[in-house]
Amino acid sequence: MNDTNTPALELMADQDGERLDQFLARRLDGASRSQARHLIDDGLIQVDGALERPAHKLRFGELVTIFPRQSSPVEAPADIELQIVYEDEHLAVIDKQASLTVHPAPGETQPTLIAAVLNQWPEVARIAEDDPDADPQRPGLVHRLDRDTTGLLMIAKHADALRSLREQLRQRTMDKRYLAVVVGAPDPPAGLIDAPIGRDPSDPRRMAILDRARSSQTGYETVERFSDAALLECRLITGRTHQIRVHLSAIGHPIAGDTMYGVSTPLIDRQALHARTLTIQHPASDEPLTISADPPADFRSLLSHLREGELLLGDQPVRPGRTEPPDTVKRQHRSTRRNRRRRTQRIR
Repeated sequence: MNDTNTPALELMADQDGERLDQFLARRLDGASRSQARHLIDDGLIQVDGALERPAHKLRFGELVTIFPRQSSPVEAPADIELQIVYEDEHLAVIDKQASLTVHPAPGETQPTLIAAVLNQWPEVARIAEDDPDADPQRPGLVHRLDRDTTGLLMIAKHADALRSLREQLRQRTMDKRYLAVVVGAPDPPAGLIDAPIGRDPSDPRRMAILDRARSSQTGYETVERFSDAALLECRLITGRTHQIRVHLSAIGHPIAGDTMYGVSTPLIDRQALHARTLTIQHPASDEPLTISADPPADFRSLLSHLREGELLLGDQPVRPGRTEPPDTVKRQHRSTRRNRRRRTQRIR
């Protein structure tokens, strides 16, 4: 399924109640459930013309269509400076700069972070030989950051480390904290956003909150408030594409500078989102490891301007923060945390 000239493969569901990923692993020769989930997550699988989750229960007679993945050669190494904040023989952690795409994508013409990784650690290219579930186009990549999101990104140096770190992601034992500057100030100041995220049917570049998409949760806490903005710490409980950006926009507080899901600002020319802290179990020693990286200069400059009383939106009208959620938002599980009200916002 790597040839762009290969037509889509169509299979008929032959059992009631079988999970979609199990069906694909059973019917596609040599495919594992992990590989099947990658195909589903990348939007290459449709059931009767609709995108579904890996856990979708098939009905007898449903048509499962598998679309071919467009092939591309492994990216050539490129000499791009990397800011390495942690490294040993098993993994490396990079403080990614803005305007750097993590891995090759359609329409991308500039070298990516993967090209820099292959230049820095050529042995990473061999991981796909040792792990059939590893993507040869993204060797060593444990997780992703958007092009203009800065901060901590992990690279596994061998297949065992990659399997360990990905299992921590799957089990949600890895702790990832982000800093975000948002329009307005959330009320309550701390909470949990629970809203399923999938690819926007009307625009494949965007993600959206969809009823039948994958479960997604983001925790947030207000760190500092300004005239028309706030600094939040966000915790990724799940790790969907654009998750923090979509969730904060959905509750009426989009990230500053995020023109895809929010509004532009004269104070920063990208989304003000920075992956600040990672806590993992080391893949070899199993000891806890916490790594942090301060925000870059443009993020710090944005905070300085806001602390001096400048408006995030300049002359644009200020979008008021929501004091009550819209009809599609339900708040549940009221409790206290650090003497602040904390609520779960479920968006359907």
